[in-house]
Amino acid sequence: MPAPGDHKAYMQLALQEAQKSPPKSTNFRVGALVVDPSSNQILATGYTLELPGNTHAEQCCFMKLAEQRGVSEEHLSKVLPPGLILYTTLEPCSERLSGNLPCVQRILRLAGRITTVFVGALEPETFVAENTGRKILTDAGINVVQVGGLEKEILKVATAGHIKS
Repeated sequence: MPAPGDHKAYMQLALQEAQKSPPKSTNFRVGALVVDPSSNQILATGYTLELPGNTHAEQCCFMKLAEQRGVSEEHLSKVLPPGLILYTTLEPCSERLSGNLPCVQRILRLAGRITTVFVGALEPETFVAENTGRKILTDAGINVVQVGGLEKEILKVATAGHIKS
């Protein structure tokens, strides 16, 4: 377990999650963790396509937390403690081409529970131009902080399986 506040070490754990995701040309391989800083405990982990339904890493974390706590994802905010941290290797999506609820909207449902989102790299404009996720979260009072030093490795993992032009 990383030391409390060792954001780079937590991001490295999220990157290990991302590496479990199957390489595909149609999505990014992303890893995510939900951490309770008061106990320095990882409450959930997730990676792209871990669960059925074209799932994103953050979505998988929230689905697993909801299952653990016996509630639907929509009611998760009622059973989580405040002040949680989300670590995600790529900036949360603000738009889903698949029609699924964007990760930013899922995080907003947990506002007050998730108070900080640490991102390892900004989302490349491969699928959606100008991801506005960071701005939407910041405007809603959720801190968004980029953890430096792992961007190259994160983007290499995220884009594995993409066709290079």
